[in-house]
Amino acid sequence: MTFTTHTGNRGLVLEEKLIFEQGQPGRTGVDLPEPKGTKSRLGGLDRDSDVGLPGLSEPQVVRHFTRLSQKNYGIDAGFFPLGSCTMKHNPRLNEKVARLPGLADLHPMQPESTVQGALELIDQCAHWLLVLTGMPAVSMSPAAGAQGELCGMMAIRAALDARGENRRRVLVPESAHGTNPATAAACGFTVDSIPATEDGRVDLAAFEAKLGDDVAGIMLTNPNTCGLFERDVRKIADLVHEAGGYFYCDGANFNAIVGRVRPADLGIDAMHINLHKTFSTPHGGGGPGSGPVVFSEALAPFAPIPYVVKKGDGFHLVETADEEDGMKPFGRLKGFHGQMGMFIRALTYMKSHGADGLRQASGDAVLNANYLLARLKDKLSVAFPGYCMHEALFDDGFLKDTGVSTLDLAKAIIDEGFHPMTMYFPLVVHGALLIEPTETETKESIDQFCDAILSLVAKAESGDAEFFKNAPYLTPRRRLDETAAARKPVLRWKPETA
Repeated sequence: MTFTTHTGNRGLVLEEKLIFEQGQPGRTGVDLPEPKGTKSRLGGLDRDSDVGLPGLSEPQVVRHFTRLSQKNYGIDAGFFPLGSCTMKHNPRLNEKVARLPGLADLHPMQPESTVQGALELIDQCAHWLLVLTGMPAVSMSPAAGAQGELCGMMAIRAALDARGENRRRVLVPESAHGTNPATAAACGFTVDSIPATEDGRVDLAAFEAKLGDDVAGIMLTNPNTCGLFERDVRKIADLVHEAGGYFYCDGANFNAIVGRVRPADLGIDAMHINLHKTFSTPHGGGGPGSGPVVFSEALAPFAPIPYVVKKGDGFHLVETADEEDGMKPFGRLKGFHGQMGMFIRALTYMKSHGADGLRQASGDAVLNANYLLARLKDKLSVAFPGYCMHEALFDDGFLKDTGVSTLDLAKAIIDEGFHPMTMYFPLVVHGALLIEPTETETKESIDQFCDAILSLVAKAESGDAEFFKNAPYLTPRRRLDETAAARKPVLRWKPETA
């Protein structure tokens, strides 16, 4: 039996009005006395109407934001199975260190002599990234993974320009992250797509056929977006180098191989590292991101400024191109030098785990993904044969003739208390379901998620498609018209007219 309550609440899942809807004129949580003995400096430009902000008491404000926080599904609340996003636990130790006095209160405009500890911390974080990747140079500036891609491709363009070569074609596998071709285009390159083989990897023959003297390089993700390791990656690197191009690697999935494979040994020239995926700093979409880029010897001279160097007994932030011989930076990416809070969290994670701990983390990520794959493969249709790396990919073949779509299944998962997996990506797989458990999930939590998925699959197979079409049932908001929401978004609250 279903029913609607008078309040719109569902037990303790409360219907929360907008803060503007709750406000009342003249209501406030604090009273401030009129200032005495001061003159107005507004020059006659005093406001003659209300500010238009809501008036609430202190308890109302506390309740409002507490209720909003309870509506957010986060990694602290439960299993986050998004594939290609790596939403894993951020140890509280990281947060504690980032809030220490002397770190939390830094200002980017402080004199260099007063931030020697901060510069040394950046240098140490860079050192860890260089050791783990085997590369000789790193830029810490990029503010996120996508800007890291931009950084790598701009360095490649600068290197080609320095050679006097007008190479403008970039090869991009069809399973690439969408930002890859977008970044290449933004840098003035044309994008040439490479098809995949039946086992989900780059078609080596098709890749070789596309090589030519106009090829600037390749943008390849490894492990790729299908959750698979590119077996021919070394061959691909050799071929693109023989053709005079560079190898850019999308390092979004470095968390699957860190401590086990060094990108330098694969022939990579540039690779961005998402600190929020591999080294546990908060995800870029939820706050400041960080996407350092490591470079090979060939591209190191073109890395952007600024960068940290050690001189004598202190550290120095190089801000201009002529300060270091042999460097030809393409410019700078942002106003200051990266995201300090993310560097602190990442370095804390690396030092607390150590080399052996990082190696175990990547191994556990792959183990968890393959356990999930083994639990689901008999009922869900696996996109590609064999073992996976850090994420398991399924297509919608198991839903054929049920009348249930990938989207319907995802909506029903919400009622089971889980955030849905990544849907319809990568695009090379029809009705894709991409699931990444990460190394931070226990066997019990993965089993609970798998049991929920299998129960929903059984329900779909029973012919109850109508149940899925109306899911979710237990959320404050039911299924939205997502097309209308995208085309006609309501972005501004307007008070009801009398």
